[in-house]
Amino acid sequence: MSNTTQANRPHGRCRIVVDTCADLTPEIAGTLDVDILGFPYILDGVEYIDDLWTTTTPHEFYNRLRAGAKASTSAVSLGRYLEFFEQCAQEGTPTVYLCFTSALSSSFDSACRAADEVRRHHPDFELYVVDNALPCACGGLLALEAVRQRSAGLTARELAAWADEAKTYIHGYFTLESLDALAQGGRIPPAAAQLSSKLDIKPVLSFDLAGSLSLIGVNRGRKKALKALLALFKENYVLDRSMPMAVVSSDAEKDADWLEAALRKEDGCADLTILRGSVGPTIGAHVGAGMVAVLFWGKDRAEKISLSDRIAKRIRGK
Repeated sequence: MSNTTQANRPHGRCRIVVDTCADLTPEIAGTLDVDILGFPYILDGVEYIDDLWTTTTPHEFYNRLRAGAKASTSAVSLGRYLEFFEQCAQEGTPTVYLCFTSALSSSFDSACRAADEVRRHHPDFELYVVDNALPCACGGLLALEAVRQRSAGLTARELAAWADEAKTYIHGYFTLESLDALAQGGRIPPAAAQLSSKLDIKPVLSFDLAGSLSLIGVNRGRKKALKALLALFKENYVLDRSMPMAVVSSDAEKDADWLEAALRKEDGCADLTILRGSVGPTIGAHVGAGMVAVLFWGKDRAEKISLSDRIAKRIRGK
């Protein structure tokens, strides 16, 4: 698989580009008229390109992590973006790139720089780079709906504006088996990970409006953490039968099965489309084996603003 998939298919009114951090499953990716840019990751000193599990399986990858393999990631290079956007400009189809959150990667900055350069040489070419501000398969939910909105007739400009507004309605809550991978990546102190393991503390995390990860709770034991994910879903979900939700894991299918079954017991959810998938190696390098997440469209997260921001809005008369 090349860094870009679906690139030679005929496109509609605009070209939609996502990256492998959106964690689309190979089956879903194969049905969509989108381009997918592969993020690089490093495993025991060898660089690979995330190819949606074409050359390895989730179980193989996460078993290597369990066995002590060292994993890390790097951003998509400026040169790769220049090459790809130039190809898009040569084709001429208006293009929208829904890029992985700038809060967790410098790729968005590189994409913007590349887009500026390509526009300078092709001033009539429509190219929009949107910071999706969404980690993991939340970006996949945005991409799926973007395809539907394109089919409904949105132009590239309209689609970019839609995505920038729609992303705050997507929620994601997840728990980890351990904090070891976050400690290895320098995101938390190693001592905190060791203490968490000894006390059987399971964190529950989400992300803020910028796409940065945020710790929103801790639980003693895995089952309590999974129940906390269910409670957060019930608090924030808005029933819409046209919108799928997702349950994904990093090789923790038994717990993902439990969570899906619990979700289907909620009012109105028995027959909803619940997509299942595996966390890709780019995200998996940072969360490790055992992550379980629920992702869905719900209440506008932008409305949950701080007291200080509320005061500021009142002063402005908004």
